[in-house]
Amino acid sequence: MEKELKGKVAFVSGGTKGIGKAIALGLAEKGAHVVVNYFRSRSTANETVKEIESYGVEAYAHRANMGNHDQIPAIFEGIKERFGKLDILISNAALGLFTNMLEIDDKSWDLSMHTNARAFLNSVQLASDIMPDHSRIITLSSLGSIRYIPGYASIGVSKAAIENMVKYMAVELAERKITVNCVSGGFIDTNAMKSFPNYEMMVQEVVKRTPFKRMGTAKEVGDVVCFLAGPKATWVTGQTIIVDGGYTLM
Repeated sequence: MEKELKGKVAFVSGGTKGIGKAIALGLAEKGAHVVVNYFRSRSTANETVKEIESYGVEAYAHRANMGNHDQIPAIFEGIKERFGKLDILISNAALGLFTNMLEIDDKSWDLSMHTNARAFLNSVQLASDIMPDHSRIITLSSLGSIRYIPGYASIGVSKAAIENMVKYMAVELAERKITVNCVSGGFIDTNAMKSFPNYEMMVQEVVKRTPFKRMGTAKEVGDVVCFLAGPKATWVTGQTIIVDGGYTLM
């Protein structure tokens, strides 16, 4: 059976670890060529590219700081030169400093808004020129966009901005049949989650409150993203899908 994304070209920012890597591998498994973005570790990026290529697709890694918007155009120029198009844009890279709302300073505000919200905006603006009709745009959010998480203020606000940008983009790109959606992961067991100051206590509370009594995995979030990137999600656009194992129900 032919893979449903065979011949498609995908870009995943922050695609060499955690949820981003799970997405990149999921897209490759379905037949897409995948370009991943990284910023810090070249060795980790090289390992991820090899894993992607093991599915018989083309892949390469582009180093860029998504918070530095002068570095973003080169990503899409490279994709155009290599493949001539981009069918699937995944905006996953995220960064922020832990702070309470009344303690946010310019540094923490700008870091979150530039790396998360503005990078998503700039990526769509630049990528749309090389995206064919019926392409897919998917971004990542988190529960801090809709509920209070201690110390998550600057990041949560940037994620809330992203979720609203999705609605505007979905309408403005509908004429080209390009869908724009967001996946909001709950408490997912990744290294990024381990950076939370109260990680151990958070895990205990999440497991206690979640109906399935466990943390989610990166692959479980990635699977939903890959569905939205595929041919069976043509009638889903402008939505934020929460993937949290029922945590927000309790």
